[in-house]
Order: sequence, then C-alpha cells, then structure tokens
Amino acid sequence: MPVIELNFRSLIIPVGIVRFFEIFLSCTAFSLVAASNHFQGPYGAWCMFTWCFCFIVSVLIVVVELFGFSEKLPLSWDDFTSAFAMLAALMVFTSSIMYPSTFLTGSCSGICAYQAAATAMSCICFIAYAIEVGLTRARPGDISSFLATVPGLLKVFEAYVACLIFSLVSDPKPYKIEPGQQWCIAVYSICFIVTLLIIILTIGRCLTYIPFPLEKVLVGYNALAVLLYLTAAIIWPIFNFRGNPRPSSCDSSCSWNKLLGVTFLTFFNLIAYIIDLVYSSKMVFVTRTA
Repeated sequence: MPVIELNFRSLIIPVGIVRFFEIFLSCTAFSLVAASNHFQGPYGAWCMFTWCFCFIVSVLIVVVELFGFSEKLPLSWDDFTSAFAMLAALMVFTSSIMYPSTFLTGSCSGICAYQAAATAMSCICFIAYAIEVGLTRARPGDISSFLATVPGLLKVFEAYVACLIFSLVSDPKPYKIEPGQQWCIAVYSICFIVTLLIIILTIGRCLTYIPFPLEKVLVGYNALAVLLYLTAAIIWPIFNFRGNPRPSSCDSSCSWNKLLGVTFLTFFNLIAYIIDLVYSSKMVFVTRTA
C-alpha cells in the first residue's frame, strides 16, 4: 500500500501562509454577508459566488500541495496557481467595489455593521491575493511558467475584463442596431476566445506540441489584438453616444451607464494588450538576442 508523505513545508512558506489568510478572509466575507441576508439580485449573487469560489479553490490548492498531488496532475500546476491567484484578485477586487456600492447604503439600518465588515474582509482578501501574485510571479529571465510572467498575468486580466464587458452588453438591444456595434462585439468575442484558449492550452501543457514558433505567434496575436481593440475604442463611443446624452434619471441599472462602462473597459483592455505586446516583444526579441 503506497504511503502518502505530507508536504508540511508548503504550509509554512510565504505563499502557503498567504493562502491561509485568503481562506480565512474569503470565508469571513461570505459568512458575514450570509448572516446579514443581504445579497439579493445579480450583484449580490456575484459577490457571494466570488467569495465562495475563491475559498473553495484556495482550500483545494492547499490540500493538493499538502498531500503532494500537484506533481501527479496532468497540468502545469505553477501556471494554474498563478492564473487562479490573478483571477481571484480581480474577482475579489470587483466584489469589494460592487458590494458596498450596491448594498452599503444609508437605509441598511442595523445590518450595516455586517456589510461594512464583509467589505473590509473582502478588501483585505484582495490584498492577500495580490501578494500571492507578487510572490509567484516569475522573475526576469524565468519563462518556465508562462502564466506567472507579466504577459501571462495580463492574459488573465484581458480575459476577465472581456467577461465584464459581456456582462454589461448581455442585453442585445444596445448592439444590434448598428453594424459598428456588432463589430465591437465581434472584437471582444474573438480576442476573448483566443486569449482563453492560450490560457487553457498553457495550463494543460499543450503549447509545446504546437509545431511553430509560439512566442512569435503570440507577439503577432498581441499586435492584432491591439489593432482590433483600437478600432473598438474608437467605434464603440461613436455609435453609442452620438446623439445619445445621459438621461436625467439614470441609476446604476441604466443602460447608458452600462454603455459607458463598456467604453472604459475597452480602453482598459486596449492598454493591457499594448503592455502585453511590449513585454512579449521584449521577451522574444530582446532577451533572446542578449
């Protein structure tokens, strides 16, 4: 009968200690919100899902590393943990803004204490995941784990921002009117699919089987993505705000605000793809030449 050797060192290294804080903080956040019973609607459901998802996956990561199962899994464990830490940081950051702006209002009476405490725990949890990203990020010259490099982390950011864009344009009315709006949705979808495919293939250790210089292809894709997002950053505001001023009574669920949110997120992703292109080009052409 095989003997399982526990890797207790994984619990006391800096990353392991940070993960315990992540587990505690995410658990505390969703427990406080559950106690207040104020997480109705899509925004509340998203926040609860974020904290529960991060808690469960962080616990699984700690257990897998403790029992030494990571080496037996058919995936790149370092890439997976780096990608998850980045994704969790982005999700918790979004929830830390979304939850208080939606539920922490002047009319929350005695339950404000629960909601304020949950918000504080979520903010600290974001800091913990951001620290893990910093601890696991590959150092200059180390490309053994692609998703731990700056271009790899940016891939996770780009995919996540695209998901936020999709959530804001889920109502088909804003973008079925003009061809320009349909083009923007096509840009968001194409770049998201390709970026997500890169992430999945990296975690699944499938990129090494591709019979062409992958690094240069990634540089070419980043350049194409920059051009596509540049057109979307120009076309989306023109087709959505030309002759469409902000309504006087426009609350958080107003479609005009959603269109504005898509505009900002489009520019965020454009900047991310530009930085991605710069770093990828440096890794391929400058580092190898040196």
